[in-house]
Amino acid sequence: MVRHLPPLSALRAFEAAARHGSFRQAALELAVTPAAVSHQIRGLEAHIGLALFERRTRQVALTDAGARLYPVLRDGFDAFAEVLERLTRRRSRALVTISATLAFTARWLVPRVTAFRALHPHIDLQFHATDDVVDLDSAGVDIAIRYGAGPYPGFSVSPLFADRFAPVFNPMLKIEAMADLVQRPLIHFQWRRRHPDNPTWSRWFAQAGLPEPTEPPQLRFSEESHAIQAAVAGQGVALVSLALVRDELSSGQLVHPFGPSIAGFRHHLLTREGESGAATMATAQWLLSEAQIAVPRA
Repeated sequence: MVRHLPPLSALRAFEAAARHGSFRQAALELAVTPAAVSHQIRGLEAHIGLALFERRTRQVALTDAGARLYPVLRDGFDAFAEVLERLTRRRSRALVTISATLAFTARWLVPRVTAFRALHPHIDLQFHATDDVVDLDSAGVDIAIRYGAGPYPGFSVSPLFADRFAPVFNPMLKIEAMADLVQRPLIHFQWRRRHPDNPTWSRWFAQAGLPEPTEPPQLRFSEESHAIQAAVAGQGVALVSLALVRDELSSGQLVHPFGPSIAGFRHHLLTREGESGAATMATAQWLLSEAQIAVPRA
């Protein structure tokens, strides 16, 4: 549908003059002269072929036509102002996108969102959870949490913490000694990238000085979070990151009563060199401070 409307400037002039009951006050609001307001309104009257004001000495009054048009324009301009204010307010909130592995996002980042919002109520977080290495620019990511040995050229890099892995299990399994581990299913998860230093059951048994069982009962998962959930459910013993099961260890849902723990890689915080805004830097500093609190125990 084609709308045959008069100029917006004329409608604004009419609405302001009708609201104030004065061309002079309308001119002050619109930062123009009273003569310009009068000219705009006369053009509007000519466009619709109706008088909108009765001109009186030092004041103006709406005609019947003007009284019918005014509330429609007033409500319309009020609606415009409300929507624009809402859009501006939404745009003023900062959005920071964090990329991390599925397990790190679910087990370490998400539980801390409430604490972050209490400190930074005007920053919204968006999580990009994937076990694939993402390109920060193409994925629109502000902060990436990378787990590995590095290096990460082209980025500003801050170490979060070095991870350690140890056997954990539900205490209802009643495992009293390291040698009893093989009586329960050993829970595995798949490392996306093969590396000789990956924390595996083979490495753990070697460091513990125990022979690796040849055919132990096993439960295998493609993702670490699922391995942790299986351990919490009492399905077996999982060799997992102590940082990611910190809450379960604190609550007693999981225990790791004996060692050893074996070193994993380090989690690193990456941002673009020289391109991070205030919200990104505030979020990065908060993550670093949280990492100091949540260093996994050996």
